[in-house]
Amino acid sequence: MMDRNLSTVSASFTKSDLAKYPFLKESARYFSPIDLQIEDLISPDMHQILDRAMERVTLAITNFTVRPSNTEKHVIKDLQKEIFSFPVAIMLVAATNNSLIKKRYALAEAKQATSEMSLEPKDLLLKIAFDFGWKITLSPPDSKYEFTLYFTSFLQNASHFHAAKWKLINRKLSEGNVYLNKHDVERLLQEEIKQRIEKRLNNITLDQYPPEISEKAEELKKLAAENLGQGETDFPKIIIQEAFPPCINTLYAAASKNHHLPHMGRFALTTFLVNIGMSAESVTELFKSFSDYNERLTRYQVEHIAGERGSGTKYTCPQCSILQTHNVCKNRDDFCKRIYHPLKYYKNKTDILSQNQSETPKENSDNKNS
Repeated sequence: MMDRNLSTVSASFTKSDLAKYPFLKESARYFSPIDLQIEDLISPDMHQILDRAMERVTLAITNFTVRPSNTEKHVIKDLQKEIFSFPVAIMLVAATNNSLIKKRYALAEAKQATSEMSLEPKDLLLKIAFDFGWKITLSPPDSKYEFTLYFTSFLQNASHFHAAKWKLINRKLSEGNVYLNKHDVERLLQEEIKQRIEKRLNNITLDQYPPEISEKAEELKKLAAENLGQGETDFPKIIIQEAFPPCINTLYAAASKNHHLPHMGRFALTTFLVNIGMSAESVTELFKSFSDYNERLTRYQVEHIAGERGSGTKYTCPQCSILQTHNVCKNRDDFCKRIYHPLKYYKNKTDILSQNQSETPKENSDNKNS
């Protein structure tokens, strides 16, 4: 068993592997002879790579992926361009200096990798896990489990999950090893990949970028504002339900009447409410009458979304296209046709309501004087 795993470690990754998993340490060794500098990104030779890097980040912001929808899994035509576009994309994201874009990009890359890993043989997952220093082995052929992972490597990533299945007490444990199936390993690796990319993004500190890169960074920040609700924080201090978009009104009414809400519906409602200023305590209270309500767990999840726990990052509400995909978009009105994000709807609607209210006294005064 140990020999089998050691032989897997000694085998290097192929160029195709590095194109699919460019965050691996071996990718850095692939880049090092070229000594790519920030100034090189704007050279004519880098044009196609820079375009692909920009595409990676754009897709991460808009669709939570880094590959075009017409790209088949495992099918990458230009391996060289794909490998080099990753560090360039990292540089573009770092240039935005936007924590939401950084987290969104890291998670999109991690999710893409998980999608790819689902089609890989177990030996390759083992190699990727070793790249992160995991103490992991393949289980014996007669075992109903596929991997055994030392508990410290398990806890390092599982501690970020809140479902009961990730609690160590709910896992088979023997001599310090946790028994896992392939899907479990893929999910744990996703978290590991996300953290590695986030760390890399946060370690880049440059005082100045070439003007062309700064311009592209501004494009990405504008795109994030349009798709993620970034910047839509200047809301009235009082919650104005009259300005809720139809989808949120539907979710809010269902929650108030203790009707079932799908996971995306709960997430959309929670993120919307905390972003417009509702306290985590009030949002938690909204779910109190649900049959599966657990006060401690619900409060933790809401506070985590509100940025009051964990990394301190406040989650934003999903954009309209994502809500449509998950069948959460309901009762669209004419105003929706011009809106791309629920928070944008609320901001525009509150501005209109505020403007109407400010104009009313003037109209009354004019009528009185006439």
